[in-house]
Amino acid sequence: MTSPDRRARALEVLREQRIETPSWGYGNSGTRFKVFAQPGVPRTPEEKIDDAATVHRFTGVAPLVSLHIPWDRVEDFAALAEHARAQGIELGAINANTFQDDDYRLGSVCHPDPAVRRKATDHLLECVDIMDATGSRDLKLWFADGTNYPGQDSIRDRQDRLAEVLAEVYARLTGDQRLLLEYKFFEPAVYTTDVPDWGTSFAHCLALGPQAQVVLDTGHHAPGTNIEFIVATLLRHGRLGAFDFNSRFYADDDLMAGAADPFQLFRIMHELVQAEAVAGVPATGSSTGQPISFFLDQCHNIEPKVAAMIRSVTNIQEATAKALLVDTDALTAAQRSGDVLGAYAVLKDAYDTDVRPLLGELREGLGLHPDPSAAYAASGYFEQVSRDRVGGEQAGWGA
Repeated sequence: MTSPDRRARALEVLREQRIETPSWGYGNSGTRFKVFAQPGVPRTPEEKIDDAATVHRFTGVAPLVSLHIPWDRVEDFAALAEHARAQGIELGAINANTFQDDDYRLGSVCHPDPAVRRKATDHLLECVDIMDATGSRDLKLWFADGTNYPGQDSIRDRQDRLAEVLAEVYARLTGDQRLLLEYKFFEPAVYTTDVPDWGTSFAHCLALGPQAQVVLDTGHHAPGTNIEFIVATLLRHGRLGAFDFNSRFYADDDLMAGAADPFQLFRIMHELVQAEAVAGVPATGSSTGQPISFFLDQCHNIEPKVAAMIRSVTNIQEATAKALLVDTDALTAAQRSGDVLGAYAVLKDAYDTDVRPLLGELREGLGLHPDPSAAYAASGYFEQVSRDRVGGEQAGWGA
């Protein structure tokens, strides 16, 4: 039985939760074999923003959209930011792309050729310029760099090159801008990856300074990895800057958040709730004093894009709501007394709670329909953009 106090506190926190959707999640995507076109897909960055604003309009908790450069490059980024504001949202993180150029076949910032490293570094600095123009605070970096064969390159030299480039880019940040360093244990490189795990990212962030933090992508771990342990450890050191939420069965599947293992998503949220880090306030001990960013990073290859994004947002809300309903007093008592089954039961009771009525109440309090997916389906938005967006070149990342 959920206490009135915990329920009221859950509503208070959920009102302040913010989830950032990715511009590329609205474009055409696919596997490395085929990109699948869909009707109504945006043709311009402005139309991607319109779709992101639609997700926010039905959920009330997605007021930011991330950009990916060069996929979202425009002549006037200040004008693009104004377009976003006119739609009721803002531009969020700027994501660099150092993996879709022939020059980066052997790496980008870790490439053995200084000229290639210079090219990659200049692109990262361009992304900081775009941050200045848009008012974005986050530069999000993921590097596909690595090697496929033993002896292909010096592992230590590649780490030195990476550190040198990151230091130059970090020095370019101003004000409250952050460098967020993502990691991935394999793919596309299969022998070594230059930023393969949270420890490598953490080490580089420590060397850079307090405005550098780790990005944890929930799909970027080996099977069986205890992600909530990583969350707790990075929180303890104040270096968890952001999440890329998606879901995976085998590797980096980029499915809707919570689709494969909703209990894992709940466990992750439980760690964040314990650190009071889900309501737009900094986690205790944060190196930047800024809130943790909740990004979505997913590709909707066979499902409709806006509808899938709404489902991901609501899945994260449900996991957060359940985590907020954990009876922490009972959990602490069970833990301290060594009551193993009792402690598990406290978590499981919260996870088994049907929080849809609670979230419905939250949305109605925000002036929204209690069921975002049903409201979107009935809105006719998909049918309208399918008619309006005929002609031109659909956005997509190519394969």
